[in-house]
Amino acid sequence: MRHIEHPGPVAAQRRRTVDCDIRHAEVKLPAGATLLAALTAILEANGAQGAVARLRGGSFEPFAYCMPALSSTPEHAVYFSERHALQGSVRLESASVTIGRRDGAPWLHCHGIWHDADGRRLSGHVLPDDAVICESIDASIWLLDGVTFDVVPSPETGFSLFEPVALASFAPKKNSPFAMSIRPNEDFCTTLETECKARAITQARVHGGVGSLIGATFDDGRQVLPIATEVFIREGLVSTAKEGGLAAQIDVSLVDHLGGLSEGRLQRGENPVLVTFELLIEPIAFARA
Repeated sequence: MRHIEHPGPVAAQRRRTVDCDIRHAEVKLPAGATLLAALTAILEANGAQGAVARLRGGSFEPFAYCMPALSSTPEHAVYFSERHALQGSVRLESASVTIGRRDGAPWLHCHGIWHDADGRRLSGHVLPDDAVICESIDASIWLLDGVTFDVVPSPETGFSLFEPVALASFAPKKNSPFAMSIRPNEDFCTTLETECKARAITQARVHGGVGSLIGATFDDGRQVLPIATEVFIREGLVSTAKEGGLAAQIDVSLVDHLGGLSEGRLQRGENPVLVTFELLIEPIAFARA
């Protein structure tokens, strides 16, 4: 399996989970607001401090984003490209979002695919304050109770990253959903399977899902060789495999640092996280005691 060396000390904890409750809603993000302001308004109206969402349709103008890039300094193993500002209306195809806090204020992490005014299909990391909605966007949103995602320093990677953080005065129920982040060089699928097995979960849905992988290997044998990627989950399920045990079925879209777009189902055991990955797991079924 591929591996990348980050500049800082390797954290002992390779995944972080926090139990929570969730509320699901189908909403429209209105024209005239930035993506950050529109999603913040939804959270405030529902008394939530964090959420994950999947977005479909609608458009932005103006719109700016960045792409994955190799790092030019030893402070980071990988980095971001320069800011790309697109002219004209940008049509959103789909995206996944993590909404939380940075320095106590609302913030979000969004990867997606869109079409520019010339019809080019592009992908990357949406800049939250530089994406203004000009045609309403359909959002499937899972509001989090008892947890949010906070931007915290990551000495291992040299970045500040979203991690799930428990909120005070909240007692999750038994067999609760949980917010999760995964650290570098951990295989995405088998990490999900391991966590679900430890909780006696036999089936679970994956909601949201924003992060990066070291290239990618799909279950049909295709490979993405450039190491720096921006990834979002289109659909995700963990369930019992025919041969026993658990199997994560994770369908993703990604862009690599050379500008290539790829889509497919991740091959189990062959897709280590590059910098981080954030997601929400909703259990559906459990093993009998």
